[in-house]
Amino acid sequence: MADGAAVAVGAGPDVNTAGNPTEIAMAYLQDEKTDGDIANLNLGELDLTTDEFILDEVDIHIQANLEDDLVKEALKTGVDLRQYSKQVEAELQRIEQASIKDYIKESQNIALLHNQITACDSILERMEGMLSGFQSDLSSISSEIQTLQQQSVSMNVRLKNRQAVRSHLSQLVDELVVPGAMISTILDSPVTEQEFLEQLHELNNKINFAKELSFRETLACSDIQDIVDRLKLKAVSKIREFILQKIYSFRKPMTNYQIPQNTLLKYRFFYQFLLANERTVAKEIRDEYVDTMSKIYYSYFKSYSGRLLKVQYEEVADKDDLMGVEDTAKKGFFSKPSLKSRNTIFTLGQRGAILSPAELEGPILVPHTAQRGDSRYPYETLFRSQHYALLDNGCREYLFLSDFFMVAGNSALDLFNSIMGKTLSMFLKSMSTYVSDCYDSIAVFLCIHIILRFRAITAKRTIPALDKYWEAVLELLWPRFELILEMNIHSIRNTDPQKLGVLDTRPHYITRRYAEFSSAIVSINQTFPNERTNALLGQLQVEVENFVLKMAAEFPSRRDQLIFLINNYDMMLSVLMERAADDSKEVEGFQQLLLARTQEFIEEILSPPFGGMIAFVKEAEALMEKGQLDRLKNEEARITQLVRGFSSTWKQSVEAMSQDVMRSFTNFKNGTSIIQGALTQLIQYYHGFHKILNQPTFRSLAVRSELINLHHLMVEVKKHKPNF
Repeated sequence: MADGAAVAVGAGPDVNTAGNPTEIAMAYLQDEKTDGDIANLNLGELDLTTDEFILDEVDIHIQANLEDDLVKEALKTGVDLRQYSKQVEAELQRIEQASIKDYIKESQNIALLHNQITACDSILERMEGMLSGFQSDLSSISSEIQTLQQQSVSMNVRLKNRQAVRSHLSQLVDELVVPGAMISTILDSPVTEQEFLEQLHELNNKINFAKELSFRETLACSDIQDIVDRLKLKAVSKIREFILQKIYSFRKPMTNYQIPQNTLLKYRFFYQFLLANERTVAKEIRDEYVDTMSKIYYSYFKSYSGRLLKVQYEEVADKDDLMGVEDTAKKGFFSKPSLKSRNTIFTLGQRGAILSPAELEGPILVPHTAQRGDSRYPYETLFRSQHYALLDNGCREYLFLSDFFMVAGNSALDLFNSIMGKTLSMFLKSMSTYVSDCYDSIAVFLCIHIILRFRAITAKRTIPALDKYWEAVLELLWPRFELILEMNIHSIRNTDPQKLGVLDTRPHYITRRYAEFSSAIVSINQTFPNERTNALLGQLQVEVENFVLKMAAEFPSRRDQLIFLINNYDMMLSVLMERAADDSKEVEGFQQLLLARTQEFIEEILSPPFGGMIAFVKEAEALMEKGQLDRLKNEEARITQLVRGFSSTWKQSVEAMSQDVMRSFTNFKNGTSIIQGALTQLIQYYHGFHKILNQPTFRSLAVRSELINLHHLMVEVKKHKPNF
């Protein structure tokens, strides 16, 4: 191979055989240019001999070709490129011949393949036509779907409009059509049947609907107007007859009118129908009801009130039955008999029970039953029964009127007054007559508080029908009560103690009257306090206190005066505390008076047996405060007499004092309290006596040894305290 390479490149003597491959290729090309076979070869852009050829670019192409693996391999082995090229060309020709033979050999298959491809092309062409047809069909279907959708929306709108029109038309037709069942029921069925009431509701709806259509000038309204009017007249006629029959049934004697009232309430729609469709008939029924019930209530309460008065106590207070009047006072020849005891006028007793809830809202009195049992009652009991009947009937009537006649507010009050006005006027007139001649202040005051409680009951029931009547009654009763109270105040103020008979240290009957009366008024007044009443009671208390002082002044001795005062104060306080509160003004006032007079009485009863010692103690204590006790230094004889006198007589004196106190006071408990107070005061004085004699001024006195031991004295004194 080395030799071949040398021969191959030997033609170029100027070529360096040991040069690089590029130089070898260039030498080869030079040799090729001299070859006659390629003298006329047109290489075009590859013509390296042209002046335009750029050697730099040739270098680049050569370098790129030299990078080929085959070229590299050939150059390395020194292969002759021309020979190698011929080999390659021969190989290509051989391969071409072989390929042609293969093509000829496979010509039938190729022809078959060509036919198949042609068939496939025709099939694909037909499919393309079919798909194009499908595409056009789909386009037309889409447009049809859009058209159908638009038609559906349009049909849906038309359907909704038709349904809306149909609902209005069907309602209109339903309201306009008068069923045969309604006609037969209204004409033939009794009004008490439930079916009649239901059809009456339907008829009322059709009447109202016809009125509404007439305002709109609906022509269809005229088609049913005549039938509806006839049915309305028939229904009004039957309802009027039914309600008037019920109202007339109230007039039957011994009828419980609440039963037909309850029946009417079941058919309250009847009046509502009349009021809406036939006001003249509704007014006729209302006027008839008002007239009937007004007469019934007036007759009932007039009869009931007259019968109640027959079971009242025959003995009643008159103008001479006052607190300051003497029990033995004589009356004129023509005067009516006096009460057996005036004290009952001022005593509450069991009369106050009328204000308890059980009594206040208890059953009313039945006069003929009370007469049969020969029972008698005070005026306030009759008053309570009468007004509770009024309250019960009045509340029920007001509720009935509001419900059945559909009224409220001032309209309901006016309707109620048109029914009950005559009865209430009769009550006020009768009460005015009674009150003008009544002198039983407790009865009047109880009546006032009955009315106050009844007013609270009606307020709780939210029924204002009787409010004005309650006020009118109170305007009658309050001035009369105040007048009677003022008459009693004047009677006590004008009482002459010298005309009241024999003097007695026991409680006076006038103070007892006051105590009973004041406790009664105070206990009743606690629930609904009244300042005017409290002021009058204060005036009465002042007059009673002045009266007691005037009576006490009639006694010659201060001791008897104090006994009289203490007995009366104690009695009044005891009676007041039974009913009045402990912190009431009256109780506190008499407690202070009793305490002051009791303390004074204790000093009074200690003075006779122990006055000398008490005077000495008070004198010595006064000098001790001034530091002048030495001024009594020369009183040894007096002190000796006091010490020995007390030691020898104190037991007898205490015993006599205890017995005297217990005889002087009517209240054993009060007498015991006074004795205890007196003995306690005595021990305090004797303790002061001991204290004075223990002073330096008197320590040298021998008589000090004769003093009774204070503790021993206290033990002995306890033995004299009364036990109960």
